[in-house]
Amino acid sequence: MGVPLRQQLGVARYVLGKTLRGERRYPLVLMLEPLFRCNLACAGCGKIDYPAEVLDRRLSLEECLGAVDECGAPIVSIAGGEPLLHQEMPAIVRALTRRRKYVYLCTNALLLPRRIRDYSPSPYLTFSIHLDGTRERHDASVCRPGVFERAVAAIRLSLREGFRVTVNCTLFQGESAAEVAQFMDDVAALGVEGVTISPGFGYAHAPRQDLFLRRHATQQLFRDLFKLGRHRSWVFNHSSLYLDFLAGNRRYRCTPWGNPTRNVFGWQRPCYLLVDEGYAPSFRALMEETPWDRYGTGRNAKCDDCMAHCGYEATAVADALAHPWKAGWTRLRGPRTEGPMAPEWQREGGTEEAPPATVHWHRHGDRKAGAR
Repeated sequence: MGVPLRQQLGVARYVLGKTLRGERRYPLVLMLEPLFRCNLACAGCGKIDYPAEVLDRRLSLEECLGAVDECGAPIVSIAGGEPLLHQEMPAIVRALTRRRKYVYLCTNALLLPRRIRDYSPSPYLTFSIHLDGTRERHDASVCRPGVFERAVAAIRLSLREGFRVTVNCTLFQGESAAEVAQFMDDVAALGVEGVTISPGFGYAHAPRQDLFLRRHATQQLFRDLFKLGRHRSWVFNHSSLYLDFLAGNRRYRCTPWGNPTRNVFGWQRPCYLLVDEGYAPSFRALMEETPWDRYGTGRNAKCDDCMAHCGYEATAVADALAHPWKAGWTRLRGPRTEGPMAPEWQREGGTEEAPPATVHWHRHGDRKAGAR
């Protein structure tokens, strides 16, 4: 299945327009977190230790729409917490789809059977349902038995009702490529649109710090997975170059402004994964006043093991636009699973190496028109 052509073309027009105007930093996906409250307490979650007064806070309909208008990204990923706990969520989704924003409503699906009548199928709405691997793996990840079966039942219900459905999966320590491959086979059999898959980020506030993958372990896991995936009907909701990056074949700089976050505290600096770096009062302040060069692998120790799509998918999309032949070839042959991996970023005497050719286009754009 994969992302519908209408959405691909719409996003491509947006990115091309930004590029032609010489804008180096622009948002691709707005991460909207209108609440932190959740009906699960997952071992790898960085949100569950907030005090009750924070967990009870909500962004209003007006605040959500204001954030979307302020940001202007074509895609809005609504996360949390659990968005279906928000009483105004149906109104938020209706308003965004009317504005022709592509909405990914991220949910653990426990409430979806009861709330599904609050929503209408639309090419602009996708239920992105959380499944962290096979039944045993997922239930262990969310620290509650039976959640996997309930999520699968909600996926089947949503598909019967005519909704777009994807699965979002986070990989943690101890998972084998064979186990993840079995999960991908099972998800493909469900008939969902695709899978968003990413290595778990080591949230400083997560109760279990032993769950998170190191960078090289992530690269080897994805190489092994892609090797098993040859000639299998898996569909990933990612660009081909990002998947190649996960397999250790490309050295990219993080572009966290491509996936800015608005939550109950404000605009989070620099991305939703780093929770102690402060907040900006507006999207413009986030873009203009955040010291972006302080973040990313080789620049900040907190970022060294991160390969999450919120930081690197926008980099891969820009690289694909600058080098479409390279993206097309990678898409045809799939990620490389043998041979040397791309060198890692190193800090030497407090200075950085020059960026590789794959991201040099960003710096060229900066010389043309400057950062927004």
